[in-house]
Amino acid sequence: MATVFETRLIGNIGKDAVVRKMDRGVMAINFPVAHNKNWKDKKTGESRTKTTWVNCTIWKKEGTNMRILDFLKSGTLVELLGTPYAKAFHQEDGKIKTEIRLNVAKTNILKTNKNTQTTLSENQIDNDNDNDDLYGGLDDFTLSENDF
Repeated sequence: MATVFETRLIGNIGKDAVVRKMDRGVMAINFPVAHNKNWKDKKTGESRTKTTWVNCTIWKKEGTNMRILDFLKSGTLVELLGTPYAKAFHQEDGKIKTEIRLNVAKTNILKTNKNTQTTLSENQIDNDNDNDDLYGGLDDFTLSENDF
């Protein structure tokens, strides 16, 4: 039986996307997305927010459409589908840091930043199926907020 590990993330982009050229004609578009979980503290009645940052990467082949960069700007509300993974590394002080990352398969721009000059039709999706072979392909599966 095949297994599936895909996540749906809705949040705001924290910084404008950065493009890095990788080996063999592959481009990595990197940007952080903030997911906010809001609740009321039962003891104090105060509103609380916990922000989780997810570093996202869209993989493109060199020469493919890069129009998505016009919309991956700080403050833009996005819906992303992709494969999550954790990455651990040593910091300079010797401590181990772990971060959540997402290899993005589908991008849906929900609300652009008011400073974005380009117009966008509602719910435009960047669905470049050529990316699947770059990180193993994806199947349908979503996690909800209640899964955490």
